[in-house]
Amino acid sequence: MHSFVYNAQPSRVVFGPGTAARVADEVRRLDRSRVLLLGGEHVRPQAELVEKALGSLQVARFDGAVMHTPVAVTEKVLGLVSEHDIDAVVAVGGGSTTGLSKAIAVRTGVDQVILPTTYAGSEVTPVLGETADGVKTTHSSPAILPETVIYDVEFTLSMPIPMALTSAINAMAHAVEALYAEHANPIIDTLALEAIRAIARGVPVLGADAADREGRSDLLLAAWLAGTCLSAGGMGLHHKLCHVLGGSFDLPHAATHTVMLPHVMAFNAPSVPAVMSRIADALGTPTAPAGVFDLVAAAGGPTTLAELGMSEGDLDEAAHLATERQYPNPREVTRVGVRRLLGDAYAGIRPE
Repeated sequence: MHSFVYNAQPSRVVFGPGTAARVADEVRRLDRSRVLLLGGEHVRPQAELVEKALGSLQVARFDGAVMHTPVAVTEKVLGLVSEHDIDAVVAVGGGSTTGLSKAIAVRTGVDQVILPTTYAGSEVTPVLGETADGVKTTHSSPAILPETVIYDVEFTLSMPIPMALTSAINAMAHAVEALYAEHANPIIDTLALEAIRAIARGVPVLGADAADREGRSDLLLAAWLAGTCLSAGGMGLHHKLCHVLGGSFDLPHAATHTVMLPHVMAFNAPSVPAVMSRIADALGTPTAPAGVFDLVAAAGGPTTLAELGMSEGDLDEAAHLATERQYPNPREVTRVGVRRLLGDAYAGIRPE
């Protein structure tokens, strides 16, 4: 018999090709008129299109978002917010830009309109991960959640294939962990499995045609679904480990998720066999952990922590940091177990 609690997130979603042109309308819908635009060199064409669409609504711009949302960068941008009397932030980019937007909003109360260019999914979660003094801390609050998200598939077409791959697997990690999260429920299960199926379809064709609008649209839709799953379901060992590896050892965010996902799945598999069976069915593979590993390897993605720059000598410290506090996870998290998991991920051992 089912028993669960489900909280729908209040963000407005505008999805479809060419929807970025509606950004000014979305700002006015929020009754805002003084916009800070967040962009970056890697998304300059998209940010310039948004800048043109905003017109006189934009009064300031910042292009220096940094991975893992350092507090020092946020404090720098808060000066612009005060100086220009900002009442809304429009962010164009991936998880780094979205994270900076969230950090500003939770401190000031300004509204947010996010235009993602990757499959990070953080744009639809009330979660913010910030880094200070080499430690990444995660906060959750409804005040962190953006008011509007504009998904324009045109903004993802220029994403390089290696980045698209790791970003898509990052999204898959949200869906996978939601299936056995503390607050899992039938609605989230349905969204998560659909996201996994879409990513399993989309990843293999990335190399065939990087500008395939239909395929990229499927992956962008999957990213939204997976981000919604993460928002409602919660997080466990996978996200905790990736936050440690990124915040304390400066590993790249999406690539770290890509390497770690099959190994964390293998760790948890004995405790949630039914969930792993459903994931395997969605992937179309005999087993879930090996299926994800093979999907990444076949697409030429990263499969070892070593290739991401992790030092083998830091694995013990990573295991210690990841097990300092208890958090929900289907299998008991121990330092010995996590160290073994990290060793397999470091060497890129294919899960059985």
